[in-house]
Amino acid sequence: MKAIQITQTGGPEVLEWTDVPDPTPGPDEVVVEVAAAGLNYIDTYHRTGLYSVPLPFTPGLEGAGTIAALGSDVTDVAVGDTVAWSADIGTYAEHMALPAASTVPVPAGVDLEQAAAVMLQGMTAHYLVTDTFTLAEGHRCLVHAGAGGVGLLLIQLAKMAGAEVFTTVGTQAKAELAAGAGADHVILYRDVDFGDSVEEIAGERALDVVYDGVGKSVFRRSLDLLKPRGVMATFGNASGPADPISPLDLAPSLYLTRPSLFHYIATREDLLRRSGDLFAWMADDRLDVRVGERIPLAEARRAHEMLEGRQTTGKVVLLPS
Repeated sequence: MKAIQITQTGGPEVLEWTDVPDPTPGPDEVVVEVAAAGLNYIDTYHRTGLYSVPLPFTPGLEGAGTIAALGSDVTDVAVGDTVAWSADIGTYAEHMALPAASTVPVPAGVDLEQAAAVMLQGMTAHYLVTDTFTLAEGHRCLVHAGAGGVGLLLIQLAKMAGAEVFTTVGTQAKAELAAGAGADHVILYRDVDFGDSVEEIAGERALDVVYDGVGKSVFRRSLDLLKPRGVMATFGNASGPADPISPLDLAPSLYLTRPSLFHYIATREDLLRRSGDLFAWMADDRLDVRVGERIPLAEARRAHEMLEGRQTTGKVVLLPS
């Protein structure tokens, strides 16, 4: 079969479309024919070596497809079932083997591209809003990169919870997307200081939580916007890792957390609950999952270049065929 393989870490040029052996399932595994693989920033961290993965490897943690083969001990799913997953590396391939327990059922009302588009980023938005800081009526939050895959979902879930949403974006076109998702205040960060804009609208230290997937370029200024006992949830490094800070920088009794999806879906119960909520909201049109680009898997290099160049909106999915 064909797959993307990385034999050395580096830029997008290390993503090679090549022949690899067909996978066979272990006793507790299934082999899935991949219908769509989700593109995520964590894929670039694996590619560059920021997050270490043994070489060689096939990147990609998130996808959806149809079960093609079962391991000898697998009884809960059947060949032909449609499933999705979010935490098993190797998705940039025509087929992949993964533990049956890592998969979740995709209901008939959700197509596989949409399922692939929502698993990692959607469950990230879910845990941020429901657990990392549980938003409710009257809360104020800031969502950085509001037109990105996580950002558009975060805005929608924050509005479902009743929060007032501030967001940052880089262009007018992205501003329109974020506003369409429900953001109350959209800030073009290239034109103004985003912190000054928040303070002009809400006053000093007015935010309950900042959801930050950007990192270095926004981290320090974001801390200044939090009210006492506010939460800084930094879950990504799109502009690079944030600079170190002293505990004294958290002096207004601020809470700083670096959450990871994998700790919020560590149990089968949590995995099914989060994915089930998302699929239900999608099926009844409460949650709009925007697939901004559909790119052939063979062109994964181009997809990574677009993502790192901030040329994408919503979700990018890679299609094996």
